[in-house]
Amino acid sequence: MLKSVTLNVFVLLMCLASPVLLANERVRESWVVTTDRWGNPMYSELDLTRNGDRLGGTLDGDALEGDIDGNTLRFVVTDPDRTMFSYVGERVGTTIEGTADFPDSNDPERRVAHAFVANLIPARPAGGPKRHVFEPTDYSNEFSQHRKPVLTIWPGDSVQTTTIDSGGVDAHGVTRALYGNPQTGPFYIATASPGDTLVVRIERLRPNRNYADSLDDIVGRARSTGLAARAGELGKPVRWKIDLEAGFASPEPSSGRLKDFKVPLRPMLGGLAVAPGFGFAPPSTGDTGRFGGNMDFNEIIEGSIVYLPVSQPGALLYLGDAHALQGDGETSQFALEISMDVEFSVDVLRGRSIAMPRIESPTHIMVLGQAGSLDDALRMATAGLTQWLEQDYGLTLSESAQVLGSSVEYVVANLAGRNVGLAAKIEKSRLAGLRSIAGPSGDAQTSAAPPSN
Repeated sequence: MLKSVTLNVFVLLMCLASPVLLANERVRESWVVTTDRWGNPMYSELDLTRNGDRLGGTLDGDALEGDIDGNTLRFVVTDPDRTMFSYVGERVGTTIEGTADFPDSNDPERRVAHAFVANLIPARPAGGPKRHVFEPTDYSNEFSQHRKPVLTIWPGDSVQTTTIDSGGVDAHGVTRALYGNPQTGPFYIATASPGDTLVVRIERLRPNRNYADSLDDIVGRARSTGLAARAGELGKPVRWKIDLEAGFASPEPSSGRLKDFKVPLRPMLGGLAVAPGFGFAPPSTGDTGRFGGNMDFNEIIEGSIVYLPVSQPGALLYLGDAHALQGDGETSQFALEISMDVEFSVDVLRGRSIAMPRIESPTHIMVLGQAGSLDDALRMATAGLTQWLEQDYGLTLSESAQVLGSSVEYVVANLAGRNVGLAAKIEKSRLAGLRSIAGPSGDAQTSAAPPSN
């Protein structure tokens, strides 16, 4: 019943003064509730409606009823199994503090009291979608559900921000964070709830300095026995010169047989993730999973759309580990690591759950499988692409198998992480004759702005 939600979102969200409530005024408010369960914070979404002295609404989707007397709120939540959870608290401004009475998870005949705190989520600002400019001051080395959000944004909003490179170095060559793919964020996306899908549109990616760092290496998974025997000489740092005006990169020093070697820039985000669900420890920014993570997929570029399954209210979106260019698999262990100016926008597909990250380009739909082996990643990517065909085009498994058999492409996305990544993709032109029941980007299901208080 009670799902995980983000810790420390509250300090950021308590930016609006509590409204003055009239005795007979009907008011709807959204809150984030933290319940302390034996030292383990559990987070929930509270949608509270007041009509006079009566309270209604939901907690994580389960119905509640109660009353308010002055600043004292009492309500009971009933889950689908008819189990009851009771809350009593005192409201002071944008905070409610009190005690929650739960059944003991090991003894249903016994009740246990837990302290809780609820904090008000501000209403959506008037005037439609906003464009935000956010300059980060610190960075995260985890995709954590416990980190305070840096900004609250709403479906339709866009954000202009920056990332630092995988070593923690910014656009001016200054170390700003610990190495290991430090991330900008998280961004709290209002209305995003567990079971939804977050839509992230990559609007703009621009390297913001004239060099990138890499290695002269070949990852172990790509080495033959002969290469492995000779690999002791590899692993040295390589500095690449970035010609921002011409849009090319070349290794330094420019001598020997590579003195005329240059490659066109293709900026990408190696890291893009939401926070994992309740019961999961915060993953390192070197890890991947259903939440996204250090995917290092070179199709996450300007103009692409990334879909991530939401496991925490507010989603908690992180981004970082930008590359000026990367070949398939990031076989040199480091790609052309660089800091980046980034602009993205968000939307939410309400009540629509996906199994793993999806990417949509102007030409392809793609699903990224990430696992400990390429075999497992292949299975996950195939299952995810089959789910997409079933959800958006209404295909049966037999029909999906026929589409895959004639049209699927497989690409190795990442070989450098603890997990490997493999993408299954189909050209959109191959699907042009199918009738979409949702649209490749699911626009018909995006969330509407909630009523203002």
